[in-house]
Amino acid sequence: MVEDERKLSDSLRVVIADRGHEVDCAYDGIEGRQLALSGVYDLLLLDIMLPGIDGLEVLRAVRKDIDTPVLLFTARGQVEDVVSGLQAGADGYLVKPFGVPELLARIQALLRRGRYLCENSLRLGDLELDMVRYTAVRHGRRLDLTAQELKLLALLLRHEGQILSRTMIAEKIWDMNFNSDSNVVDVAVRRLRQKIEDGVTQRLIHTVRGMGYVMEIRQEKSSS
Repeated sequence: MVEDERKLSDSLRVVIADRGHEVDCAYDGIEGRQLALSGVYDLLLLDIMLPGIDGLEVLRAVRKDIDTPVLLFTARGQVEDVVSGLQAGADGYLVKPFGVPELLARIQALLRRGRYLCENSLRLGDLELDMVRYTAVRHGRRLDLTAQELKLLALLLRHEGQILSRTMIAEKIWDMNFNSDSNVVDVAVRRLRQKIEDGVTQRLIHTVRGMGYVMEIRQEKSSS
């Protein structure tokens, strides 16, 4: 999300993250262009009126190299502004002030398009997280997870096979700086692990000593 109004940006980031998405923020056009051109994002939320370079210039730079869906939002809602944005390559246009439900609906619709298709569900083995209903099932049994545990599960599943440090987990789930003396991450992971592994033998969340946690299916060692 590239938005120079920090209060608006921060509030929107919290709302979007609560739906299980990971959100990075930039506050000017130059930084926004750099992040967008990395090509690692599923969607770009882009304000038009930005310091540095404006949103349309960012959009044109993005469209030269990648086809990430782009949703423009701005206070400029004249027809010519809408046309300019769409002609520059935007996939949608939202005029400020807008309602959060409309924004979330637009995000979901855009994420379903093209090759940057939003996953309706995340799976690993017999574990499935439904990103539409925001429910989790393992081995045919629905898991009783809190909203925070669902966010943590989505984070781990999206980074399957990657070691996530406690610092990264704390920043993504609680928007907090990790204190090495705190066990909040360990407690949260332990509770999630207990719930998803209750009644099954195959472990999915593994501790990597001194580094963090990884979610993956590991082959059980055969006994000799």
